[in-house]
Formats: sequence, C-alpha cells, structure tokens
Amino acid sequence: MGRYVARRLLQMIPVFLGVTLMVFLMMYALPGDPVRALYGDQTYDPAQIAAIKADLGLDQPLWKQYMDYLFGLVQGDFGQQIASQVPVSEIIADALPITARLALLAFAFTVVFGIALGMIAGLKAGRPVDTAVLIVTLLFISVPVFVLGYLAQFFFGHTLGWVTPVVQDSDNWGELLLPAMVLGSLSLAYVARLTRTSIAENLRSDYMRTAVAKGLPRHRILSVHLLRNSLIPVVTFLGVDIGSLMAGAVVTEGIFNINGIGSELFEALFRREGSTVVGIVSLIVIIYLAVSLIVDLLYAVLDPRIRYA
Repeated sequence: MGRYVARRLLQMIPVFLGVTLMVFLMMYALPGDPVRALYGDQTYDPAQIAAIKADLGLDQPLWKQYMDYLFGLVQGDFGQQIASQVPVSEIIADALPITARLALLAFAFTVVFGIALGMIAGLKAGRPVDTAVLIVTLLFISVPVFVLGYLAQFFFGHTLGWVTPVVQDSDNWGELLLPAMVLGSLSLAYVARLTRTSIAENLRSDYMRTAVAKGLPRHRILSVHLLRNSLIPVVTFLGVDIGSLMAGAVVTEGIFNINGIGSELFEALFRREGSTVVGIVSLIVIIYLAVSLIVDLLYAVLDPRIRYA
C-alpha cells in the first residue's frame, strides 16, 4: 500500500506541473496589459508602469515568471493580485470556506438523492418508477445549469417566496441550500444513472443468487452485497465530481450572488489577473489530485478483491 501511494504521489507531480503551466501560458497569452488596465482612460507614465511590472516580476521572461511562481507555491505563496496588491492566498482564504460550504451541500445532495434514486430505479428496472427516474435525470442533464438556476430562483424565490432570490449571508447554510441543489443537479443525474445501471447489472450476478439461496436477510443482501459492489463506479465519479463542483461554482455563484472561489475566478479572468487565476486553478488541481488518490484507496474498502501491489 505504501509503495502504491508513493508511486501515485510521484505521478501527481508532472500532472500538476503540466496543468499549471498550461493555465499560466494561456493567461499570459491573452491580449492586453493588466498593469496598464489599472489606469483605465487616464494618462499614465510609462516609467511608472515599468516600475510596477518590475516590482511584480512581470518584466521577467515567461519561463522565469513560472519558475518564480513554483518556488513561491512550495512556500505557500500563491502570488499577488495586481489591482489590490493583496496576496492571492488571502483572497483564497476568504473565498474558499464559502465555496467549500456550497460544494459540501451540493455533494451531500448528490450522494443522498442520487444513490437513493439510482437504487430505487435499479431495483425496479423496466417499471414506471425506473422510467420516471430516467426522464427526470435526462431533464437535469439536458437543461444547462444557468437556465436551471434562473428557473429555481424565479420559481422558489420570486413566485413562491420560500427562499431569498439571492444569497445575502454566505455563512448561512439555509440560504446556500437552493444554490447547492442547482449546482449538484447535473451530478445527481449522473450518479442516479450510474447507480441504476450498476444495481440492475449486479442483480443478475452469481453472488446475488448465492446470497438469496443462503437465506440472508433482504436488507443485508441489498446493503452489504448489492450496494457495496455497485458503488465502485459511483465512487469514481464522485471523487472527480468534488473538484467539478468547486470549479462549476462560477456560474452558480454568479446567479445567486455568492462571493466564493467561483466569483473571484470570474472577476480575475475579466480583469486578466493572471496570478489570481493561476493561484485558484492550482488549488483546484491540488484538490482534484488529492481526492483522486483517496478514491483509489477506497476501492479496496468497497471490494476486498482489489489489492494494491
């Protein structure tokens, strides 16, 4: 196990370097000058612009800027925002808890309702309940998140008045519930369909017939034998989905006026704040890689037949 974890950690290094380098190059390949944009339509002194670039290291060759960023990242320095001169780490520290709460609620909504719907549909495959679940999940997959967000905001907020149309307090878990449901709707549809397919397939397996023939209680057959083996593809998707929920929060946070990582990333892209974008993306990549490793280790827990050389 230890050797496998060490090998996976070593494999993460080129992945992290490749993704951050690609984002770094794309940001600095965009047209425009973020330092010059600070002055807007006002007149400016070219010497002052050069001094600001020298202070931020933007006058260095691109490879030197990237190497400086990596060395700073090892020390916990995500760079500095150009406009506000605030360290990117402080911006992330303020916005990350908000997005984490939103993603956690969306993840819980996805896991609980997605697996429950998928299991019901799998056990009732071919029946009206199964058809209804497939239609509802297809609807969630077909409708874009921003359309679903505005519909939920209009129906539950403006029409019924059950919730506030926009989030006024990001620390209030109750106000984040509707945005979390919108954010997790697409993931719920995929989880339900994955669970349904896996359940329906494993129901026909030999070990299920053996468990029934041995006279085991139905709840033990369903929970220990059927669900446990059926969750392996679902866990794989859920592991990747954690990072997707944080990255996909850009649209949801914009609709519901939530000042989280997604909002900061959108504003940084709009202002061409390369250091902020690369810093936030680096954090999301780290979360992706860490969760991917945890998911691989969970395989052995779900299926005792899986062992790591």
